[in-house]
Amino acid sequence: MRETLEKLEQRREAARQGGGQRRVEAQHAKGKLTARERIELLLDENSFEEFDMFVEHRSSEFGMEAQKIPGDGVVTGWGTVNGRKIFVFAKDFTVFGGSLSEAHSEKVRKVQDMALRVRAPIVGLYDSGGARIQEGVASLAGYAEIFKRNVVASGVIPQISLIMGPCAGGDVYSPALTDFIFMVRDTSYMYVTGPDVVKTVTNEIVSHEELGGASVHTTKSSISDGAWDNDVEALLQTRRLIDFLPANNREGPPEWPCADPVDRLDMSLDTLVPDNPNTPYDIKELISKVVDEGDFFEMFEKHAANIVTGFGRFNGRTAGIVANQPMVLAGVLDSDASRKAARFVRFCDAFEIPVVTFVDVPGFLPGVAQEYGGLIKHGAKLLFAYSQCTVPLVTVIARKAFGGAYDVMASKHIGADVNYAWPTAQIAVMGAKGAVEIIFRADIKDAAKIAGRTAEYEQRFLSPFAAAERGYVDEVIMPHSTRRRVARALAMLRDKRVERPELKHDNLPL
Repeated sequence: MRETLEKLEQRREAARQGGGQRRVEAQHAKGKLTARERIELLLDENSFEEFDMFVEHRSSEFGMEAQKIPGDGVVTGWGTVNGRKIFVFAKDFTVFGGSLSEAHSEKVRKVQDMALRVRAPIVGLYDSGGARIQEGVASLAGYAEIFKRNVVASGVIPQISLIMGPCAGGDVYSPALTDFIFMVRDTSYMYVTGPDVVKTVTNEIVSHEELGGASVHTTKSSISDGAWDNDVEALLQTRRLIDFLPANNREGPPEWPCADPVDRLDMSLDTLVPDNPNTPYDIKELISKVVDEGDFFEMFEKHAANIVTGFGRFNGRTAGIVANQPMVLAGVLDSDASRKAARFVRFCDAFEIPVVTFVDVPGFLPGVAQEYGGLIKHGAKLLFAYSQCTVPLVTVIARKAFGGAYDVMASKHIGADVNYAWPTAQIAVMGAKGAVEIIFRADIKDAAKIAGRTAEYEQRFLSPFAAAERGYVDEVIMPHSTRRRVARALAMLRDKRVERPELKHDNLPL
């Protein structure tokens, strides 16, 4: 018996070595961790339970029968993050460059299926050269099977992808179907076709970083939700994100102990909004001062910075936060901001996470480029997302709420449950000067009259009370009491239930 056990341990040790010491050293030389090292950092200590350690490919083409390594380029299993169960697979670049074979795909699909059966999140760690060319269509079929499972799991369990090395071809589509994608700066890349193919087909000369690096996908393409400087930071931040997320679409937001008093007042908020309505301020200061312990996990920080999205907590429970950012483009809604916020709101609604919206929006961004780029349809995405929500919606109007953007930003009319306004709120079709010049066009050359009319318009319409008089705003609140008001509203709405007409699926304006 002892000899048998020793043979088992020897086989396990061989599998743990992956592609061998030389390739492990090459991985480290690039500033990257191995698949097993990454899993060890992601999960709680000694919590990893591995599946399919001894699986090998079944290919016999091109001499592959003589090249078999246990695990076949991917490490799979489950473990815990701060005591909460998750499933994980990690591509092992030291084994066949992490390329996907039929057997490799079967391992990934097994943990996907198990994660869906037990309703637990799944995290994929990507570091791969794409499909294993020696297996031809079998590897392509393997990718498609994984893609299908991504779609079936969408909105049922959280799916997170970490791009920690090259990621090309089929390996980019599975992450694109997941809820969140994070990258590592300078060592991770995502593209459908690499620089060599681009040069051959289009004659464009481009580097890996310029084509699909973190700098591209966090700012221009909006593919990645965020990026960090190294593997360790990316994995630790992923652990932090998981703490905010529910295990599935039925469990509801997790609750953590909270030492921050729910009725805490912050007097500095009374002076946050400048007296001059055209002077910017940082909406993130407001967010950090109302969430538990100032802990805000921002998503898509570098893309469409005129709107802020992310997760915070109120009295220990997760809430999604959407806020216009006056520091960037005065906080206007444009195509990118609308898409960014819509995707985030839809994720929150799918997973029963309440949404808190902080409004300071002067309208939609005008211009030929925006109109030609489909601003109407992209703005409709955000309108659709909020209108479709069945989760608790709490809105706080801090300053401007003009035009159609007022409607879109979780107004009472499209389903928000509790709408508060600060005394500094300005809720109107447009700013006073523009409105007066339209209404009193005949007096436009009389500066004194226009000035008087402008002051009159500001007094009557550029305040929260016109909306409050009609019940469109539930209460005009003191800024320093925002945390207490929002937290109590969320507690009151905790058991909210909304019935929707039966349908196969909606027709989101894509």
